[in-house]
Amino acid sequence: MNIKPLADRVLVLPAPAEEKTVGGIIIPDSAKEKPLKGNVIAIGNGTKDEEMVVKPGDTVLYGKYAGTEIELDGEKYLIMRQSDILAIL
Repeated sequence: MNIKPLADRVLVLPAPAEEKTVGGIIIPDSAKEKPLKGNVIAIGNGTKDEEMVVKPGDTVLYGKYAGTEIELDGEKYLIMRQSDILAIL
């Protein structure tokens, strides 16, 4: 994959949704919670006002509605601003 986010943007691979069952009932994909953590794949160079703190390989927490979902090579990623990231794990 050859993608380079611009400015203060970060490319994140979301962690897979957890398989939960309730009393033996398997929850379908459409009802699963969107994961709120993932791995940083690529980062931009930052801006003159904002230095990049995250780096590729970091596991991060982000908000429920953070980022824009994109699909590359059959894999779903999120691209978001660094300020949408809440914490580095």
